[in-house]
Amino acid sequence: MKPGATPREVDAVVAVVESIGFRAHPMPGATRTAIGITGNQGPIDGRRFENIPGVAEVIRVTKPYKLITLDLRPEKTVVRVDDATIGASELAIIAGPCAIENRDQAFAVAETVQQSGARFFRGGVWKPRTSPYAFQGLGEKGWKIMAEIRNAFGLKIVTEALEPPHVDLIEDYGDVIQIGARNMQNFSLLRRAGRSKLPVLLKRGMAATLEEWLLAAEYIMAEGNYNVILCERGVRTFAQHTRNTLDLASVPAIRRISHLPVIVDPSHGTGSAYMVTPLARAGVAVGADGLMIEVHNKPELALSDGAQALTPSQFAQLIAEVRAIREATAPDSNKTRIQNPQNSEIPVDALANR
Repeated sequence: MKPGATPREVDAVVAVVESIGFRAHPMPGATRTAIGITGNQGPIDGRRFENIPGVAEVIRVTKPYKLITLDLRPEKTVVRVDDATIGASELAIIAGPCAIENRDQAFAVAETVQQSGARFFRGGVWKPRTSPYAFQGLGEKGWKIMAEIRNAFGLKIVTEALEPPHVDLIEDYGDVIQIGARNMQNFSLLRRAGRSKLPVLLKRGMAATLEEWLLAAEYIMAEGNYNVILCERGVRTFAQHTRNTLDLASVPAIRRISHLPVIVDPSHGTGSAYMVTPLARAGVAVGADGLMIEVHNKPELALSDGAQALTPSQFAQLIAEVRAIREATAPDSNKTRIQNPQNSEIPVDALANR
């Protein structure tokens, strides 16, 4: 649409799209509103829209995904959860234990997360485990603890849904719906999350290509939920020195394709606590919008993924380091300067031009 298009003109275009049997997806941007069209089985004649008042241009999207692309929305999406954001200038930190085990454990970790300045608390109420005999989470009993944490610490709650009915509970008690790696292509769950008004954090599948991951996001957005956060959490490779191989190249690769925010999970991406901080630093350096970090007050006693959980002191050190890197690598970070051999200061951005 034209930059000055009115809401009535946007609604008129939406009405035309729907009248011919397709679905319209209005996406307001910083300078203009784009309207995505889905539901067509092949190319449609875009000329029918060109003369509608307020329309600036019609762009045909030939990629398999349509709504997640920069073609539709050149501006980056910022996901807002009340006063907290993911995708804005602030580095988003989502932290907490792999699983909610009991009230004392959860509250101890929540206090650590709050003191770090993080805005999001993650904790598994249901746990999809490789073994049916492993701890499967507290289930609905965990919601009482999560609700108490939300009220006591003011943290936004992020937790995983394993099946469509779980989304109903998260809508009542949580703030962000997490779709885990094992469910990245659970299409009924993706569609249900797409009908929710809560943001969705979509983790990359254990062996998913970039295109498969983005198409999973497309499933959510095609249902009308445009607040999707992508999470790189490592993929299975031949490597044996890590649990997974954290694909940091996916962050800049997605930046060239999509407007969606991207965060990195170095905890699942490595499986070893000693690797988490170095990979978190690298994730921020390559441009991730945030991090998901597992923290436990007593990792040696954790019922799930204790080997990759950081202690409170390790987590505090990580936060200090990644925020320094974020400040140094931010586009508007013009204060950073480097000394040359003659002790005269050279702006970092000047070095890039040499």
